[in-house]
Amino acid sequence: MQRRLILPLIVFLLGALALAAAAILTFSPTRQNQTGTASVGGPFSLTTPDGKTLTDKELRGAPFLVFFGFTHCPDICPTKLFEISETLRAAGPKGEKLRALFISVDPARDTPETLKSYLGSFDPRIIGLTGDQAAIDATVKAYRAYAKKVPLKDGDYTMDHTALVYLMGKDGSFIGAFNSERPPAEAAAEWLRHL
Repeated sequence: MQRRLILPLIVFLLGALALAAAAILTFSPTRQNQTGTASVGGPFSLTTPDGKTLTDKELRGAPFLVFFGFTHCPDICPTKLFEISETLRAAGPKGEKLRALFISVDPARDTPETLKSYLGSFDPRIIGLTGDQAAIDATVKAYRAYAKKVPLKDGDYTMDHTALVYLMGKDGSFIGAFNSERPPAEAAAEWLRHL
C-alpha cells in the first residue's frame, strides 16, 4: 500500500520543484529592470491594419494593454477583445488616450487587411498588429509570451498562445497582468489610475 503512494508523491514533488524553478528563473533579479519588476516588454516595430508601422515608442505617454492572439481563434480572442472593448467604453472621455494592442501570433493568415476586417467589430482604440514571422517571434519573446502552431487533422492548423493581457505603463514598462474579466467599470478604473 505504501509503495503505491510513493510514486505519485514523488511525481507531485518533482512537478512542484519544476514549477518553483520556472518561477525563480522567470522572475529572478538578473531578469529584472531597475525598478525590481520583471523585464516584460520591449522594443517592437509592427504593421497596423492600415499598413503603417507602429513602434513601442509611439505608445509612450499613456498606459496601454497588449494581448497576443489570432483572427481564427474560436473563443478566447474574441472574448478578450470584447472585454477590452467594454473596458474602454466604461472609461468614458477620460480614456480617450488609452490603447490596446492585439498582436497576431499568426502572421501567415493575419494580414493587415484581415486584421482590419476582424477588428471592425471592436472598439477602434484596439490596434491590430502583424509583421513578418521574425518580428512577431521577437515581440512574443520580449513579452515572455508563448505561441505555437498546432496542426489539425484536416491539414489546417490553429495556434496555441498566451491568453494573458499585459498592462504596460505610460513609459512602456510592465505594470502587471490585467484582469479583463472584471466588471468593465472596475477594470477601467484600474487602467485609468496609471494615466
